[in-house]
Amino acid sequence: MAKITAVSPLAPAAFPALPVIEGVKFSTAVAGVKYQGRTDVMLATLIPGTVIAGAFTRSATRSASVLDCQAKLGLASDEAAAILVNSGNSNAFTGKGGVASVEAITAAVARVCDLPQTRVFTSSTGVIGEPLPHDRITAVLDALSQTGDANSIEAAAKAIMTTDTFPKGSKATIEIDGKTVSIAGIAKGSGMIAPDMATMLVYIFTDALICQDALQALVSQSNEQTFNAITVDSDTSTSDSLIVAATGASGVAVDGNSDFAEALHSVMLDLAHQVVRDGEGATKFVEIVVTGAGSDAEAKIHAMSIANSPLIKTAIAGEDPNWGRVVMAVGKSGAAADRDRLSIRFGEVEVAKNGFRSEGYSEEAATAHMKGQNIVIGVDIGIGSGTATVWTCDLTHGYISINADYRS
Repeated sequence: MAKITAVSPLAPAAFPALPVIEGVKFSTAVAGVKYQGRTDVMLATLIPGTVIAGAFTRSATRSASVLDCQAKLGLASDEAAAILVNSGNSNAFTGKGGVASVEAITAAVARVCDLPQTRVFTSSTGVIGEPLPHDRITAVLDALSQTGDANSIEAAAKAIMTTDTFPKGSKATIEIDGKTVSIAGIAKGSGMIAPDMATMLVYIFTDALICQDALQALVSQSNEQTFNAITVDSDTSTSDSLIVAATGASGVAVDGNSDFAEALHSVMLDLAHQVVRDGEGATKFVEIVVTGAGSDAEAKIHAMSIANSPLIKTAIAGEDPNWGRVVMAVGKSGAAADRDRLSIRFGEVEVAKNGFRSEGYSEEAATAHMKGQNIVIGVDIGIGSGTATVWTCDLTHGYISINADYRS
């Protein structure tokens, strides 16, 4: 099994060179919310006319920041906007005090940035249940408001990290009627990943010109095949937030444009994959493809049952092609299946067909696939035309080490 290093072995070689998005500036600060000596607050300011769309956790215990953002999403306004994010403390399960912290932060951001409080969106990530020392955040806002830089998106990506081992960024540029439209996104997430909307915290910026309804529709649609199709440990965060901001600065209208929709989807999928690749203790990136289910919805149920199985994830960590555990996960999922029509592949190696071990099954070939960093498990249910693809990672001792002393 691969050795777990300080930076995930599945990490990209470097943070990508993201395009500058006209109309967005970033600044970061060391506030000492929890971490000492590292940036832990990020402020993104957005020009007047910026359109905001998003998706948020449906957890019954979602944080005060999430509830505040949900209430503001879609409110019509041509005013400037801002996004303020802190790491180290999630401001979740903090009662009235948590609401007061959001009120204090959004009011302070509105004051220093000269914009309506209804156009200030906040996110918090970190320990649950601890009061947020919001005064440490408001104390650095004056400096944040004066140091905004369009080129500082990588610093922003680093400021929102918690147990992440690398900052996550993605980009896309497209040509529409001879003009360039750019998209740049950042994300954080490593553990407590089984999103019920998005994944931990994600911020995507574009200079495209688009109405709020159209942008929201694109975000909601792509979300199901990206952030809602990943899992690290089956646990849904109280703080999951995805915010997409379109400044319109390019002047290029993209309502109904399929190229823009595909570009946005590609950025969302890349960021989702990076979150899985940074799964706490992960050494393997796993794609699970389910076909032949009774419906797409049932295919996803089967796929998530496989992806969330500790027995399958530990077998992958041990490089063991234990297809019997896949049979188990399909059987327990609750979606329709027929034992005698089930077929399974590890990579290109067919290990089971129509409810029985394949005649040409090779343990050596299956094991060889499991020794790679990128694992593919294909399952054909054999009863319909439903399909789904989800992504996960293996489960190693590293995950236990990180989470056994997370609060210390």
